[in-house]
Amino acid sequence: MNRIVVACFVLVSISTSIVYAQSAEPKTEQVGPWNLAELIKAPAFHWELQKGPIHSLLYKGEPYKGHETDVFAFYASPATLGLGKPGQKYPGMVLIHGGGGTAFAEWVWLRAKRGYAVIAMDLAGHRPIDPIFDDKGVPVFNQTGKPETRKRLPNGGPDQGHGEKFDTISGDRSDDWPYHAVANVVRAHSLLRSFQEVDADRTAVTGISWGGYTTCLVASVDDRFKAAVPVYGCGFLHEGESVQKPAIDQLKERRADWVREYDPSSWLSRCRVPILFVNGTNDVHYPMDSYQKSFNLVPAPKQMRMLVNMPHGHHAGWQPEEIGLFIDSYCNSGKPLPLVGELNETGGKVRLTVKTEVPLKSAALHYTTDTGLRSARKWTSVPARIGDGEITADAPPAGANTWFITVTDERGAMVSSPIQFR
Repeated sequence: MNRIVVACFVLVSISTSIVYAQSAEPKTEQVGPWNLAELIKAPAFHWELQKGPIHSLLYKGEPYKGHETDVFAFYASPATLGLGKPGQKYPGMVLIHGGGGTAFAEWVWLRAKRGYAVIAMDLAGHRPIDPIFDDKGVPVFNQTGKPETRKRLPNGGPDQGHGEKFDTISGDRSDDWPYHAVANVVRAHSLLRSFQEVDADRTAVTGISWGGYTTCLVASVDDRFKAAVPVYGCGFLHEGESVQKPAIDQLKERRADWVREYDPSSWLSRCRVPILFVNGTNDVHYPMDSYQKSFNLVPAPKQMRMLVNMPHGHHAGWQPEEIGLFIDSYCNSGKPLPLVGELNETGGKVRLTVKTEVPLKSAALHYTTDTGLRSARKWTSVPARIGDGEITADAPPAGANTWFITVTDERGAMVSSPIQFR
């Protein structure tokens, strides 16, 4: 292995002429099991690959079972893609994969093309293969992410199975996957902020599924981010219909410890980072009622994008244009998403106030009268009327048990009202 380079020294990338330097300010706060005084320091790291548009590196993670760990990450920016200008600084973005995933080169490339310096790490102690590009220089989707192509790192941290996520919750925290996941994301953020081409005051985080879960925790622990977008992920996994509930219930006397330490419901009340929750009505992993309860806990500016029957997956999870638009509005001078108020029902009508800098093109009321598992319910969508700063629709039928309104602006960006439950 090449010599480890500590990020507080200036490094020059020969292949791209990018200069890296430390910029994080130390803190002394301990937040739950996470020592921010250490985590906000840029970790030691070394470059594995600096050729081509997507680079790769290893950085130091949290100790695991008595040994040091390395974390693999992909990195790209407009400069590595050949789109930047000398001396230009870019906003930063941290990408967190979901269960069964890894660092996705395709995802990094997409966000770097948008104008961000991007880091995506593997949170399962593995290393994916190097990026594979088509004849146009575009990374081929799901090649770097195939499980059979990944290799276990000699000093990798915990894997991402149910055992590591739940069963280890006793005594030593250093073998708990959620502990490592949050710590190693914060370390990646600190490393990203240390790169001289990155504007450390304009960084965001987004994650998919278990990465969305981790985003909820990270945004509640690390307030240096300017925006956060959890896709699917939320808290209250120990309640309702979440498919994670049986694994948590099996912890028995340790159940309360896991909820206190690692369920986002225990942490979102301290989130000060503006946050956009992205999910679908029928998600089996993160049900709507748990999602709304998680949303309600956040004191920071918050918005929601609830899509009827949104599919669950990595590709589906990074596709919504609202993710980039929301982050742009906080980190890259973009226009904000429409801002909706509370949903009210009077006189047989439902009303929703809305403020927007981009004209609206459509609105709709969505409701279900089905009962049983939320993941199996059928939804009805009807057009709503756009007025001056207000959306109106006929109230859902008496048999409706769950409903909400969506508004879509001329960019195609959609946001949702709070979800109503009868």
